[in-house]
Amino acid sequence: MLEALPPVNDARLAVRVTSDAQRQIRGGHPWVYDASITSLNHRGAPGDLAIVFDQKRKFAAIGLYDPDGPIALRIIHVGKPRPIDDHFWAEKVADAAQLRRPLMDVEPGGRPAYRLINGENDALPGFVVDRYADMLVVKVYSPVWFPHLRHLVESLIDETGAAAVVLRLARNVAAGDTFGLADGDVIAGVLAQNPVAFTEGGLSFEADVRAGQKTGHFLDQRANRMRVGELAAGCDVLDLFASTGGFTVHAAAGGATSVHSVDLSAPTLAATKRNLALNAHLPAVAACTTTSEVGDAFEVMSALARAGNTYDLVIIDPPSFAQKRSSVDGALRAYARLTHLALPLVRPGGTLVQASCSSRVSAEAFFSAVLDAADVAGDELIELARTGHDLDHPVTFPEGAYLKAGFWTVR
Repeated sequence: MLEALPPVNDARLAVRVTSDAQRQIRGGHPWVYDASITSLNHRGAPGDLAIVFDQKRKFAAIGLYDPDGPIALRIIHVGKPRPIDDHFWAEKVADAAQLRRPLMDVEPGGRPAYRLINGENDALPGFVVDRYADMLVVKVYSPVWFPHLRHLVESLIDETGAAAVVLRLARNVAAGDTFGLADGDVIAGVLAQNPVAFTEGGLSFEADVRAGQKTGHFLDQRANRMRVGELAAGCDVLDLFASTGGFTVHAAAGGATSVHSVDLSAPTLAATKRNLALNAHLPAVAACTTTSEVGDAFEVMSALARAGNTYDLVIIDPPSFAQKRSSVDGALRAYARLTHLALPLVRPGGTLVQASCSSRVSAEAFFSAVLDAADVAGDELIELARTGHDLDHPVTFPEGAYLKAGFWTVR
């Protein structure tokens, strides 16, 4: 299936960039924008290797060239010159796998799920790999990776022994030339079943790796979901933006009395029910009353408050509200409104969990929006914890930090 992919071009591009871009590259930033390129010896194709030279014409870095996108170079190596070959890609994969090794030991049964390669933050910009049990999902966010995909898939299989590799394509990539590949294709091995079964914190889940959101499951919230499980005993829980039920299942398994799951998508709530069923043999899950509701979280919260419903634990984990810089102010207003709507639903002494996955919204701005909304409402939030990225989602440059969550007692 990968035979139709373009070969790696033997001709290297020679690139010079602005002084500011040089400083950014040396500081570990993985992107060079088109406007920062001052000279290019010839126009290349997506994925061509570009050698970046400094003002003294000395080697500075190697990047993958994109002639059509706003990010012209994705930096894959900085420092001394070295060949970009099978050994290079194998080292990148091995380094990423070694960092995640501890996550292999915490899941019984050998069916872990975690992010194996976190794109830019593992020096592979626009290239993400998630592992579910014995298979891998590769998500490509830029066409620069097509010429190198064969080599990377081979390295991934050699490192992990994966039985299958599924390809997922970002919308911008799927809209271009994909060389006969489609989103959800199995590009190596045999996918024995889909959805794929895996465990998280000892609990069973399934992920639709071929057509589900992202790669099938939102792996970045693993630690926060497990923390919720530790807080849920004896609680009535409201899980907003529940998606496929990660927080719901952990809360139920943690001993919650009831969990009400809310999401705008009926199919994702159906997945929540299936994930609960996978754990129905656990006494705590069997004893928990679980309900679900398809609807807009803002509207549902207002309706629940009007009906006088209250909960011991309210979880708010919305999608990104700031896809572009101009949306940041609106995103902060949305976070504040969510807090404002949630507080009347939290019983005195109960817990509010609120998260943001908007990279353009800083942690400081997000937490200020939540706390200011509580002040306006006349509620006191006693901080239990602030959390960020888990081990498998390392952050190596400012824009790579997107996830933040707060746990508060409401008084």
